[in-house]
Amino acid sequence: MKKLILALACILGTMYANAQLRYGATAGVDITSLKFKQDLFNIEQSVGYEAGVMGELMFPGIGFGLDFGAMYSQRGATLDMGSREVWAASKLGRERVYLHYLEIPFNLRFKWTRMNGLEDYIAPYIFGGPKASFLVGHNNVKGTDGKVFEYAGGDLGLQAGMGFELWKNWQVQASYTWGMTYALKTVKLDNFSARNRTWSVRTVYYF
Repeated sequence: MKKLILALACILGTMYANAQLRYGATAGVDITSLKFKQDLFNIEQSVGYEAGVMGELMFPGIGFGLDFGAMYSQRGATLDMGSREVWAASKLGRERVYLHYLEIPFNLRFKWTRMNGLEDYIAPYIFGGPKASFLVGHNNVKGTDGKVFEYAGGDLGLQAGMGFELWKNWQVQASYTWGMTYALKTVKLDNFSARNRTWSVRTVYYF
């Protein structure tokens, strides 16, 4: 057993020593909605933006690697609160919710790197993993009887996506994130909470 553990440690150590680490800048747009468990009102998706830095650690020869980063992201949605009497009574109508996050994604990825030289020009990849988002700001939606929402300090999501690497340095990717914890909840009605649902399209340039 000790010999097996030692052999695995040597293999992993060799892979890590040969791993290729690089960093880059990223920017993109996101389309977000808020998913309530209950049918409170109509919700329209809203477009936001994101920017930050990304890192990629690839293990040569096997196509597997990791990506991670830190980025600012604006999310939110438009809520048709005036369509329900419980909210219209507080003089609420179509309300736009803005949520500003610092995101820390961490993904396992697989990149096709053995395509007889074609990978020098274009290489598809897939990725997935958790994403921690920390709330750094939001707007206040208020009715005549005070604030409407209470906001969580952040949320945890699961992300999955795919993309293409172009000429070794550029990457273009799309992903979807399922919020696993609540982002906000209503003050007037107990236990009515919403989670983020986000589409992202992003470009990365690695130095």
